[in-house]
Amino acid sequence: MNIRALADLQKTLTPHVPLGKSRLETLCMILLGMISARTVNLTHIASERPSRAMVASTYRRLQRFFQHVCLPEDWSVGIVISLLGNPRPWHLCLDRTNWKIGKTDVNVLVLAVITVKFRVPLMWTMLPHSGNSTTAQRIALMKRYLAYFDASTVRMLLADREFIGQEWFTFLVEQEIPFAIRMKEGQIVRTNGRELNLRSLLSRCRGVRGFTAVLPGRASHPDLELHFGARRIKGGELLVVASPYPATGAHILRQYKKRWLIECLFADSKTRGLNLEDTRLTLASKLSLLIAITAIAIALICRAAAQLMGHKYPARKKHGYCSKSWFRTGFDEVRRWPCQKNFA
Repeated sequence: MNIRALADLQKTLTPHVPLGKSRLETLCMILLGMISARTVNLTHIASERPSRAMVASTYRRLQRFFQHVCLPEDWSVGIVISLLGNPRPWHLCLDRTNWKIGKTDVNVLVLAVITVKFRVPLMWTMLPHSGNSTTAQRIALMKRYLAYFDASTVRMLLADREFIGQEWFTFLVEQEIPFAIRMKEGQIVRTNGRELNLRSLLSRCRGVRGFTAVLPGRASHPDLELHFGARRIKGGELLVVASPYPATGAHILRQYKKRWLIECLFADSKTRGLNLEDTRLTLASKLSLLIAITAIAIALICRAAAQLMGHKYPARKKHGYCSKSWFRTGFDEVRRWPCQKNFA
């Protein structure tokens, strides 16, 4: 771990984190250590510290950080936005990531920012149960976002079939948040005076199709007119995406295609990058603190890639994919400590 990089990072974080000098230094050690060691495991991070202190002493220092530090909810948002350079409006992706620590289920509802060069967790909720999130939990997460940012900062909210429901859609429409969310084939819609499910409506769908239909009101919620894009994907499965604003079916599907980037983000934070699943922390507050530090590390990596590449983009191979992703470009650059001069 480069001492100069540690000092530069401390200078960058000082305006955003209400911690004393010693705790702030420990936070920077964890941040740079997890990137250098490619893991969030504190034992490995302790070995990365540039000092004569015993590894066991450094490890205990890192443990005490998670034992005693309690930061406000969403404390990392300001740091992440500062590293992103405030490139709004942006796409937001909503999804869950989950794994097990022994017999304990870790289930996190994540709202991530997606731009051309960045894919970073912005806010999240530690779910106290396994399985899908509830409508109330999604709405609460979006209200936290709206407490920081105006709805006009959202170019499009993208989510998979798990995140549907009349109350949820009504909330997004009322808040004027545009979305492109995949629907289940069994979803009932009303069109031309008839109610039928999407599977029946699109039984003869070939190529890309766009249409408008109404979600019938349920549980005191009014009818909701939505615009749809639909096509058959590999294996003959039906892909149907709903949006509240008029657009062609092809445009809605193109927007939804960006949702895959949150899956790439989860891979970056796990096996392809920082190995988040290596943690043994099970308490929700401590896990949330670790995820916040991981989010800052990912933003730092993306920032390094943006500074290194400038206006250029990673070269593409013949199959159309980049030879090296933005994340991997920044990850390799940040790990070369002598070359990383300034994090501001």
